[in-house]
Amino acid sequence: MRLAITTAAPCLLGWSAARRLSTAQSPKRPSSARSIGARKPKKPPVMAATPPSKRAKLNGGSWEHHLGPTYYVTGLQLTDHRLRVPLDHSGATPGTIDIFFRELVHRNKKDDKGLGYLLFLQGGPGFEAARPTDLSGWVKQASNYFRIILLDQRGTGQSTPITPDNLARRGSPAEQAAYLKFFRADSIVRDAELIRRAVVPQGSPSGGRWSLLGQSFGGFCCATYLSLAPEGLVEVLMTGGIPPGITQPCSAEDVYRRTFRRCLQQNEKFYQRFPMDVERAQRIVKYLAEQPGGGVTTPSGNRLTPRSFQLLGLQALGFSHGFERLHYLLEAAWDGEELSHKFKKDFDTWMAWDTNPLYALLHESIYCQGAASSWAAHRIREQEFAAEFDAVALANAGRPVTFTGEMVFPWMFEDFAELRKVREAAELVAADTDWPALYDVQRLQETSVPVVAATYYEDMFVDFDLAQGTAAHIKGMRQWITSEYLHCGIREAGATIFEKLLNMARGGVLLR
Repeated sequence: MRLAITTAAPCLLGWSAARRLSTAQSPKRPSSARSIGARKPKKPPVMAATPPSKRAKLNGGSWEHHLGPTYYVTGLQLTDHRLRVPLDHSGATPGTIDIFFRELVHRNKKDDKGLGYLLFLQGGPGFEAARPTDLSGWVKQASNYFRIILLDQRGTGQSTPITPDNLARRGSPAEQAAYLKFFRADSIVRDAELIRRAVVPQGSPSGGRWSLLGQSFGGFCCATYLSLAPEGLVEVLMTGGIPPGITQPCSAEDVYRRTFRRCLQQNEKFYQRFPMDVERAQRIVKYLAEQPGGGVTTPSGNRLTPRSFQLLGLQALGFSHGFERLHYLLEAAWDGEELSHKFKKDFDTWMAWDTNPLYALLHESIYCQGAASSWAAHRIREQEFAAEFDAVALANAGRPVTFTGEMVFPWMFEDFAELRKVREAAELVAADTDWPALYDVQRLQETSVPVVAATYYEDMFVDFDLAQGTAAHIKGMRQWITSEYLHCGIREAGATIFEKLLNMARGGVLLR
């Protein structure tokens, strides 16, 4: 079913792997005499000198802004920034961390003082900002109106990244779990407020405010921003990111109860597209179940078992071209009667738990504000969907093996080598009940900030019905509801989606 609906609400949470920056400088040519009439070679762009670090006092604490180098990729001027911020914005726990962000501006607009500022909040949790290589996608469209800030959210990329190794070095599992509590959306928003005050001029047309674009978990952060600091915002654009259950102490059970059903629907579609993969998936599961210990070891030291094999659905079932990628992965699974080295290596590549462990460690906590998640996905699976996701039983019965989606299970901290290092901390995080509030429903109901969203009807990760419950609490929220795109619409048609949402936010698309 394809829908394209624009609605206004009553007045009343990568995944995608970040792309790596790839730039190359042209070698200098030796000087030589020019023939008469030859063009004078262009001078290379002059790089601005790096000003001294800025220090200021904010909310009784100190922070430092370090302006890094300015450089170019095709069509864009980029400037690196670092900001030293409190680990705990309340001040109760001492310590600081470094936040990295990158400022993008269209190469032909770098001197334009009339441009607004746009902060992009990417999906996750636990993933750094994309590394731009050229002027394309939604960035190309947004650069007509904005200077764009790409933020490595705390704990990711170059923002004091958390790894299994350095987290384990922080002390006992209890100390590790306590540290992790400072890496949720509320802290990300408070970091963003310091960035805004550091880079957006008070004398700008927006009066020092900026706009937000939030994808997936980035949309959840937008709702938190509207709750904590709406005075800093011009407008908010969300794509596949209206958080569910904002009035609940923990909405995780409702989320997984619905997203497991959506996984089953996507599995059915996958096998309709590629019926030959029914037998391929069954063969892999049977082979793994027959191995000593119930699986094989991958090149990265992970355990590829029937249950970890099912995790491939996270990357495949809910994204554009995901069905195709999974199909091609399965067709290359065998080297004679053994699983191929290529398949096992590709499995490792699809699983980013080792490089981005925050996703596994904090995923369920993004739904918590005053209650524990207690491994909600695992409990709902075992209590309500055990038969539907029992890979070995399905394979032995000749039925299609089902893949899972955006769920984190406690046994992953046994099957994945790097996650084993932080297993005890993960258990403590799952049992923690002392999570601060992420949303202020009254402020959302009273907001004067224009809020618009691209809401994907068939989104496997952000349930449509739960999103509508939240949208009803955000005053004046307008939605573009469509089934033309899956969760990654911003990647498929970023320029189109961005322009549509910006026009909705600014009244170019009229209510009707």
